[in-house]
Amino acid sequence: MTDILPRSTARPGIRVIALCVLRRGDAILVERDYDRVLQQTYYRPPGGGLLFGERAADAVRREMREELGVELADLQPLGVLENLFMFEDEPGHEIVFAFAARALDEALYRSDAVALLEDDGSRHVAEWQPLDRLAGPDTLLYPPGLLSLIPEPPR
Repeated sequence: MTDILPRSTARPGIRVIALCVLRRGDAILVERDYDRVLQQTYYRPPGGGLLFGERAADAVRREMREELGVELADLQPLGVLENLFMFEDEPGHEIVFAFAARALDEALYRSDAVALLEDDGSRHVAEWQPLDRLAGPDTLLYPPGLLSLIPEPPR
């Protein structure tokens, strides 16, 4: 029989996620969240975890459909990032597949704030934030390195 380790001694796992960068001019759609331990507000594009056997591109399409109720077009991989972090005093480790896309529902681009439904049924708000603000020293965009993967807007 295998011993079951208490939660405090169990080895944390690596979470594989797919995030979607939706762009409106010089802004991208991000969720705002807060770490109560660090007392920091941070931003992250919408998306979520891959299911076993699911490709990252399929996962990001599913997550955007579930969270925002939108279908995607022009899906383009931006890159893969590794994110080691602490959130509310718990260690985290993510492999992040980042994608750029366009939402087919144009209404998404006309709203300054968009309702976002999480897997657990909780509701959050996603908002358009200018890239220059997200690049500023007082604003945290996760995962680190994502900003460098986002291409300049066409001129």
